[in-house]
Amino acid sequence: MNVPDTIEGLTELFRKLGAPHPDTWASSQLREGIPQLQRFLWLREAWKCIIPDDNYEWMELEIKRAEANPGAPYSGVGLALKHCLGRGVEKEALKEIVRGKQAQLLFALCYMLDDPTFSEEEVKDLTWGIFQTDQKGGPLAAICGLHESVLETDPTGREMRPKKGT
Repeated sequence: MNVPDTIEGLTELFRKLGAPHPDTWASSQLREGIPQLQRFLWLREAWKCIIPDDNYEWMELEIKRAEANPGAPYSGVGLALKHCLGRGVEKEALKEIVRGKQAQLLFALCYMLDDPTFSEEEVKDLTWGIFQTDQKGGPLAAICGLHESVLETDPTGREMRPKKGT
């Protein structure tokens, strides 16, 4: 894909892809040379792994899965959900707990990509990363600082803040 190299073209691409503040992302990429398009796309896809703000169906699915096979990996999720719901805990509260912890995990993983902190002397100098690649898979530019944009890319636009009135 040929990425637009004008502020107008790149801003429009970010807008089309759903980026908040598309002009800021585009400007940063063109002026600072940061692969913001890849950063945004990686975070956008990562957020798809987090429970959507208005989705509660997953709770029933987890409960059914756990009831069908209570000893299966992750069945504790469904069993705990059933217990909480049976005690009158609101679905909204449970969803907020799960979404919040998922977003915190995303932040921690993004931070760890830039700063693995090994305590063992033998491996303290090892590093890793995510890279923009060429068509053959060879590394081009490092995609860094993902943790800095986790909250900005929250699909709700609330940066993981509670809904008004809750």
